[in-house]
Amino acid sequence: MTSAIRLPPAVLLPGTGSDEVFVRSVFAGPLAALGVPLITPAPVPGERLAEEFLAELDRLADRYGTVLAGGISFGAHLAAEWAVANPGRCGGLLAALPAWNGESGAAPAALAATVTADLVADAGVEGALASAAAGSPGWLGEELGRAWRRQGDGLEAGLRAAAGRAAPTVEELRGVGVPAGVGGCADDPVHPASVAREWAGALPRGVYGETSLAAVGRDRQVLGRVTVLAFLRAWWG
Repeated sequence: MTSAIRLPPAVLLPGTGSDEVFVRSVFAGPLAALGVPLITPAPVPGERLAEEFLAELDRLADRYGTVLAGGISFGAHLAAEWAVANPGRCGGLLAALPAWNGESGAAPAALAATVTADLVADAGVEGALASAAAGSPGWLGEELGRAWRRQGDGLEAGLRAAAGRAAPTVEELRGVGVPAGVGGCADDPVHPASVAREWAGALPRGVYGETSLAAVGRDRQVLGRVTVLAFLRAWWG
């Protein structure tokens, strides 16, 4: 199957406050099953978080010619932003848990990032982690603990940069003609499944796949599987 469709490498980006370790836990297995090389850039913490990721996509596209772009949450936004600007270099889109269209406004994920940035400013990374862990499933608290500590002093600025950055508009998504798999979680209030479905509906070759946060808590790869399977359905039309 993989030789027939000749998929290029996948460059997948993490969400705000997350890291490449989590991205690999979600996508490595599903993409390995297709023989697709996976590249997961680490975040460069700070106010230039988005610009550094976009520059890395440029660099890797220069190297390989064409890449599958994608990511989780804010990483999906950046990948789609890059796909809009690079139609000749993006071979496909793998977008898990997009959080808004256009301006962030009062999107739950943007508000959550701003509140978290305020917590980090007031209580430091450890204090913010203690607050986040109190209201999160155990697996998510573990993921945040690793990723936030790694980003350290750059975490607050990165959160604010992400919260204030526009995602592609629905109209812009309509201009991205590559196969696109969009994954959502039906029970995720921060990344509403309605947004992921809207992305899939706007993308000309978009297909939606759905799972749940409860399932992701048991097996990280379930999110990658529904996104990759949606992408394959889009590819084969």
